[in-house]
Amino acid sequence: MYDESAVYIVRETLLVALMISAPILLAGVVVGLLVSLVQSVTSIQDQTLTFVPKIAVMVVVAAVLLPWIVFQLVEFSAMMFRLF
Repeated sequence: MYDESAVYIVRETLLVALMISAPILLAGVVVGLLVSLVQSVTSIQDQTLTFVPKIAVMVVVAAVLLPWIVFQLVEFSAMMFRLF
């Protein structure tokens, strides 16, 4: 019923998007967990305290991984052009 190439393209696109976003999101989750733990231990309940470290760490991780992300996207684009 479905064209196999279309399913393959969508599958590969989702896998590349997941592979690129996973380290950044994982860093945000870990930092959020650590900040929440510190907040619960010290009884500091400031809402902005969780967002600033998360955003900062996610930006740093994205900047550090930028060459790898670009390589993955170029490789994916080359594969897509070869398919057509």
